[in-house]
Amino acid sequence: MNQFVLNHGRSPELALFPHILELGMKKNGSIQPNSFPATVAEGLRIYHILEGRFEWYINHQPHVFYPGDVALIMPDIPLSSDNSVLTIGSFIWIQLAVQKLDTGHILPDKWSRLSDSEAAAISKILFVNNLPALSRFNEVCSIIKCIYTELFEMQVAYQTRVNHHIDELLIQVSRKITRQTHSTRDFPQAFTNLEMALRQDLAHQWTVEEMAGLVGMGTTLFTEKVKNFTGFSPINYLINIRISEAIRLLKRADISVTDIALDIGFYSSQHFSTTFKKLTGYRPSEFRKNHLRNI
Repeated sequence: MNQFVLNHGRSPELALFPHILELGMKKNGSIQPNSFPATVAEGLRIYHILEGRFEWYINHQPHVFYPGDVALIMPDIPLSSDNSVLTIGSFIWIQLAVQKLDTGHILPDKWSRLSDSEAAAISKILFVNNLPALSRFNEVCSIIKCIYTELFEMQVAYQTRVNHHIDELLIQVSRKITRQTHSTRDFPQAFTNLEMALRQDLAHQWTVEEMAGLVGMGTTLFTEKVKNFTGFSPINYLINIRISEAIRLLKRADISVTDIALDIGFYSSQHFSTTFKKLTGYRPSEFRKNHLRNI
């Protein structure tokens, strides 16, 4: 494969794919000063190293990449190298437009065939783990080459095939992140990280699939692990976390019960009140009143 760069808006091959901002392959035979300036892109960038050794700064932190490694650059994160120097080697990359939510999460757009829950799970894995360097990850190269082939050959149904490959790329990246993050299968540590992630976004309607994805497990194994570790099902454990957060917030008189209910993921104040009384013996208003009386 010869080096190339396709840009949306300039390359006819990308006319049907507004979500592919850039696709390219760079072969660099000599050290080139001022050829790798710092960049900050709106899209999600995925680089796969084919040859050479590259020391890049991602969000101002140094990372060294060897053949087979992948650099994963989230939107709005800077990428640079020392003195803007591009060293000898080659790499292939793709830059994708994604939806950016107020939470900081990213989602694929309407072109994707991922279900809403699958897209949300991948989004959270990318956001929570924030792992910019993925080692020995040759699947990325294979998928990007498939996208390249489809774009240039334009055989029947190539639009669907390209979008399918991009979905597959996002799936493989999220699975690789969870495997690399939890490679030792140290469940207590993984469980601690999971709880931190849940507490950071209790308003989100977490599914078991999403929670399992964050620790790199299938739902069946994850459910079994959580039950053995806590004695609760994943959903009941999540409810316990929500109630413990509610207890903390109810001690503050400046937040309404309704706001607390919605902030920690209950559909309504009534739903919150019923669940809270079931687990604590008090309605939220009663708990708050008793607490304030005892201050």
